[in-house]
Amino acid sequence: MSAQSAIALVTGGSRGIGRATVEALAQRGIDTIFTYKNNRDAADQVIAVAEQAGARALALQLDTSDTPGFTAFADLLRHTLGQWEADRIDFLVNNAGTSYSALFPEVTEEEFDKLYRVHFKGVFFLTQTLLPLIADGGRIVNVTSSVTRIISPDSMSYALMKSAVEMWTVYLAKELSARRIAVNAVAPGSTMTDFSGGVVRDDPEVNRQMAEATALGRAGRPEDIGQTIASLLSPENAWITAQRIEASGGLML
Repeated sequence: MSAQSAIALVTGGSRGIGRATVEALAQRGIDTIFTYKNNRDAADQVIAVAEQAGARALALQLDTSDTPGFTAFADLLRHTLGQWEADRIDFLVNNAGTSYSALFPEVTEEEFDKLYRVHFKGVFFLTQTLLPLIADGGRIVNVTSSVTRIISPDSMSYALMKSAVEMWTVYLAKELSARRIAVNAVAPGSTMTDFSGGVVRDDPEVNRQMAEATALGRAGRPEDIGQTIASLLSPENAWITAQRIEASGGLML
């Protein structure tokens, strides 16, 4: 890894789990370049929090479903790293995503394709594009979901994409082992973010139901997942690869 401070790239870092990950990394002294889609004000707030923790942070705009734009993004990332006198990132966290709920008869081809572009195709090809910029001995963390284990009928399409990411995680860990790059997946449970309209965070009844269904007695918080991801990127967990790690507090055991 780099002799200087380690550098992470986190997609979707301006809110929710992505933001919590940037903040957790900053607390560990790791500098972060993170992406956001539209909300620059929110991105600037994350930068300020990271800098208060003593780490550097920069935000780059990216639509993770826009695969034709990935080459230009890689060039921008390379230029941005140069500003920090670096030429590689040490960590890649594929976090950016969208929610979608529909029972099987109601799933439209358009929505299915949109999920595919964001949650699997985009993750796959962004990682491929950025691979030359990831340091040997680095780490990749892919954010998936507890719904690959827990059956929630209206989450079928979303779960299919996340299941594909989990299988890809294992194959990628094997392929990148020659470069000593560890690859793991983190699967959050019900978490109090703005995902799905913020229902777990903002609806007291849903929050209560999720707490009752969770062994540790509450719904997850973004920082629970952010700290889990940051821990996977820490030196003490360097020997973990090809794993799916569920951070759900024991949801629906």
